Amino acid sequence: MISDASDRRLNRRELAAGVSAVAATAMLLRPHSSVAADIKPRAKVERLGVGTIGLRYQGSVITHEAAKYGDVVALADVDRNVREQARASFGSTPRIFEDYQDLLKRPDVDVVLIGAPDHWHSKMLIDTVRAGKDVYCEKPLTLTIDEGKVLRDVVGSSDRVVQVGTWQRSDHRFRLAVEMVRGGRIGKLRKVTCATSKNPTGGPFATAPVPSHFNWNLWQGQTPDVPYIPERSHYTFRWWYEYSGGKVTDWGAHHIDIAQWAIDSYPVQIASQAKFPQVTDGFNVASDFAATFQYANGVELEINDTGRSGILFEGDAGRLFVNRGTLAGVAVDQLATKPLPRESFALYDGDNLDRPERVGKIDAITNHMGNLFDCIESRGVPISDLESQHRSVTTCHLANLSMRVGRTLQWDPETEQIIGDPEAAAMQSRPQRSGFEVA
Repeated sequence: MISDASDRRLNRRELAAGVSAVAATAMLLRPHSSVAADIKPRAKVERLGVGTIGLRYQGSVITHEAAKYGDVVALADVDRNVREQARASFGSTPRIFEDYQDLLKRPDVDVVLIGAPDHWHSKMLIDTVRAGKDVYCEKPLTLTIDEGKVLRDVVGSSDRVVQVGTWQRSDHRFRLAVEMVRGGRIGKLRKVTCATSKNPTGGPFATAPVPSHFNWNLWQGQTPDVPYIPERSHYTFRWWYEYSGGKVTDWGAHHIDIAQWAIDSYPVQIASQAKFPQVTDGFNVASDFAATFQYANGVELEINDTGRSGILFEGDAGRLFVNRGTLAGVAVDQLATKPLPRESFALYDGDNLDRPERVGKIDAITNHMGNLFDCIESRGVPISDLESQHRSVTTCHLANLSMRVGRTLQWDPETEQIIGDPEAAAMQSRPQRSGFEVA
């Protein structure tokens, strides 16, 4: 069993069925909160100052959600066009910066949102915590397994609140699915299958002069200094192993997180198969992939790039499927006559979560951001706390490492080390460019 208390610091009152498939049962689970309770208006002197690092699509999305709870006062992005466009989106006319370190120096910034590419998440989060700010950091939390250990030490020795952007935890479909699995509604859990789509393929891509409005050196951060290729940056960075982990850490950071929340254990063995493109200066994450994990408690987890995107839970008494549009299974139908008794709730404890029932990406992010600001006020533990998210993305990284070395790996979840495979174990970290180290 996962013993970390942060996995359980969730409000018992928050569980509900916010989807059409179970709407008729919602009143049986809990009274409905008012939408007005979600956004807690405050006098201007009480509102926190928000700063965002990285303002491409997702960074702007989370900034607009945070603006419901605080005042956006500063923005940072290495692309001048992006940061100026972002500034024009906010009526408060925040200050803009190329280097995020200048944003962190501002005393009017209380909360920092990190929407930068994956290879920057750990360093930016560490620097933000050390600057005394609370944080919302986009997923995946880390680029490597060992970065997560550093984050644990830094955040654990601080009093800062950190929320990770795995917002499916704040979507009632996914949370109800986990509660039902943990509550035994499909019997003893045997297997979980997470399906994503395939990684894009492309290349070779041509090098180009670095645009005058773009600081390519700063964008690269800890990664190797290479000639500028437009497809390496902005949205398509996800398909280069140097900066991310493809669909395994993109969608996998969402689906595997929910799966592991329900499994309530950690993996001990990882087997995989993958095909990698052989294209110079092209996307280099696996073009076809699948991985199977054996967990310490006997559950099997599979992630693959085919099938209907979502999570299928299989127990010895039934099955349950959930994705961003569906929650289905006999156990769901039975909620109308057999609601979950409140005393059996496993995931909800404490009083730091009081959000209306919401589903879908934007509404769930509204709840997720609201949970952050609730916890900043209470100094409680957010729903996507650092420890659980370090453990979830570790599972994603292990899948990618098994694929890259082409063999089954043994994992010790207590020491957080790959066993008996020095080559794979060395890949738990990566070389980092001088001046951009995660430490």
